[in-house]
Amino acid sequence: MKPIYSGKVREIYDISDQHLVIVTTDRISAFDSILPVLIKDKGIILNRLSNFWFEKTRTIVPNHIVSDNVADMPSFFQHDFFRERTVMVEKLNMLPFEFVVRGYLFGSMWKAYRDGEPFCGTVFPPNYKLAQKLGQPVLTPALKHDAGHDEYVSMEEIASEIGAEAAGQITQICLKLYEVCSEYARSKGLILADAKFEFGRNNQGELILADEIFTPDSSRYWDAGSYQVSSSPSSFDKQFLRDWLMNHQINGKFQFDKVPEEVLSQTQRLYYECLNRLVG
Repeated sequence: MKPIYSGKVREIYDISDQHLVIVTTDRISAFDSILPVLIKDKGIILNRLSNFWFEKTRTIVPNHIVSDNVADMPSFFQHDFFRERTVMVEKLNMLPFEFVVRGYLFGSMWKAYRDGEPFCGTVFPPNYKLAQKLGQPVLTPALKHDAGHDEYVSMEEIASEIGAEAAGQITQICLKLYEVCSEYARSKGLILADAKFEFGRNNQGELILADEIFTPDSSRYWDAGSYQVSSSPSSFDKQFLRDWLMNHQINGKFQFDKVPEEVLSQTQRLYYECLNRLVG
């Protein structure tokens, strides 16, 4: 059996008219490139976290998970490699957008603010600092592209594509998800700085939460104990690896094949700590 789609981290298999199987690998990407190394158990960590959050948020919005038990899947998946990193999901008509809720001024939004530019139609008041908490979370959507970078757009543009009612429903869901889960994360000593969501529609036209949620690959977690405004906070994701790549370029080129073992090990430890804090 071969996947119908192989992304930076996930592989998708078409198993029936109604279902897909998604396998989360140990691959890791940075700067739009898949590194020629693996982060051991990263796929298991991401899958556990995503499934934990999908279950925790079912009362807010239905999601695409059908089963996380490989015994419910074709025999091809009933092998040790696939256990704990594989889910069967409902086939959906996916919306070509991703929606990021941002509660802190950081990343792409900070760069736009620093340059005096609006971000996804939002203009912020003066005197904000790096990593400062916003007065209220904002929803910053993007149009997904198969190749290259996604394109930031405004919710008004989204509404013109999918209708004002659907756009309003998505806005309400995304902000509620962020509110509930950021409060939980804070109780575990983590700040949820931002989080990405993707949606699709099932055969009945219902809006369904899909892809992954609240993992270190789709969200930005900071250590609440060491967090300080005006500095780049300690994070539980691949930022440690990205920083090494940024600081060890040769003639402007990233050294993807020369990442030291200690950098890979520390990256794995950060993913594990995020899982252990949130799930135990």
